[in-house]
Amino acid sequence: MNLVTNARDAMPQGGEILVSAQAVEIHAQSTLSLAAGQYICLSVSDNGEGMDDATLASAMDPFFTTKGLGKGTGLGLSMVHGFIEQLGGRFILKSQKDKGTTAELWLPVAGASSATRLQAETEPSAPVSRISVLVVDDDSLVLTSTCLLLEDLGHKVTAANSGAKALQLFSADQPFDLVITDMAMPHMSGAQLAHAIQEIAPGIPIIIATGFAERLEGFAANLPRLSKPFNQLNLVEIIASTLK
Repeated sequence: MNLVTNARDAMPQGGEILVSAQAVEIHAQSTLSLAAGQYICLSVSDNGEGMDDATLASAMDPFFTTKGLGKGTGLGLSMVHGFIEQLGGRFILKSQKDKGTTAELWLPVAGASSATRLQAETEPSAPVSRISVLVVDDDSLVLTSTCLLLEDLGHKVTAANSGAKALQLFSADQPFDLVITDMAMPHMSGAQLAHAIQEIAPGIPIIIATGFAERLEGFAANLPRLSKPFNQLNLVEIIASTLK
C-alpha cells in the first residue's frame, strides 16, 4: 500500500502503475545477497518523476522523505526495507530521473511448517473485550486500515482525520474507552492532542502511533507507543497492556 501510494504521488500529471509478481529460484552464487531458495519478487513500477542518484542513495535512510508533513502514509522506505529484511528477503529500489521508479520486494517462499507456525504466532491468544476506540490519523490509508483491523477484532471504532476533528467528537460527549492517535500530524500533533484530550476526559487511555523515534516530552512521554508499521497482533498486545 505504501509503495503504491508513493508511485501515485510521483505522477502528479497522471501515469501508469504496474504491480507484478513472479516466482524466481535463487542460486548460491546470486548477486542479490539472498540465501539460495525459492522467492516471489513482488514489484511496483511507475513512469513518474523518478529520483536522481543523490535522492536514490538516501531513499532508504531513516527519517528521509521528499514529502511534507501530512503527506504520504508516514511509513518511510527504511521501514519497508527493515520489514522485508526481517522476513529474510530483500528490498531493491531502482529509479532514474524523469523515467520512473521500480520497487522490488523479494520474499522467500514459506514451507507448510513455516506457514503453520506463523498462523499460530499471529492469532490472538485470548478473546478481546469489545471497547469503543477513537482512531486519529491524517493519512486516509492508514486511518482506514487501522479502523478495519480494530473492527475485525470486534471493537466499535470512530475515525477522525485530524486533532481538531477528534476534539469535536469529544465535545459531542461520545463515550470512548481508548484513543489511538498518530504522532506526526499537521496543525496539532498527537502529543498536543493527547494533552487536550486529558483536559476534557482525564484518565482516558491514549496510545501514540509513530513511525519515528522522536523523543516525547511532558505528559506524552509516559504514553504507550505503537510502532509503525503494525499488524493486528500488535494492536491486540498494546491494547491489552494499556487497559490492564
